[in-house]
Amino acid sequence: MDKFKLSRHMFTGIIETLGQVTAIDKQGDNLEFTIQSTLATELKIDQSVSHNGVCLTVTSVTADAYTIIAVKETLQKTNLALLKVGHQVNLERAMVLNQRIDGHIVQGHVDGTGSCLAVTAQNGSWLYRIGYPDAFAGLMVEKGSICLNGISLTVFDVTESEFSVAIIPYTYEHTNMQHPEVSDIVNLEFDILGKYVARQLEVRK
Repeated sequence: MDKFKLSRHMFTGIIETLGQVTAIDKQGDNLEFTIQSTLATELKIDQSVSHNGVCLTVTSVTADAYTIIAVKETLQKTNLALLKVGHQVNLERAMVLNQRIDGHIVQGHVDGTGSCLAVTAQNGSWLYRIGYPDAFAGLMVEKGSICLNGISLTVFDVTESEFSVAIIPYTYEHTNMQHPEVSDIVNLEFDILGKYVARQLEVRK
């Protein structure tokens, strides 16, 4: 059976590989990023790729790189405006119908950003404490899911403004989670199921 992609913006939060920013060009209020990646040879113009959890459209492709454009609203709501040449980004292509969802359903629509409050090396893993806007507290559930820089993770020790995630060695080595330090900004997308429930309760009120 052939692999059919779902919508332009359905992901799992399981990172395929890292890309490196090799150029950033300002275009009015927008930024065009050139990303060097082993995925380039498999991409086509108009495909959607998640960059640190942000769904963006491929606008051109070369042998080892491709370009994407982030508009003003995206730059205001995510950490993409903080990227510099040489930075690494987490990459994931859109889901296909016949693959397992090893993470959770992710749209690539970042809800906002959080701040890294602490990074603690443990025996075989790393613990990250993340602060987030309390406006999203109703969407956070102990042992629930969060998409952090495009990575599907389980949250714990949840409060109305903070949560923790544990990063295993494989994730640490194969994503850009080895880079965040205290005060660094990370992209957050909250669980879509929680957002639907919250919306239903809001409408009923």
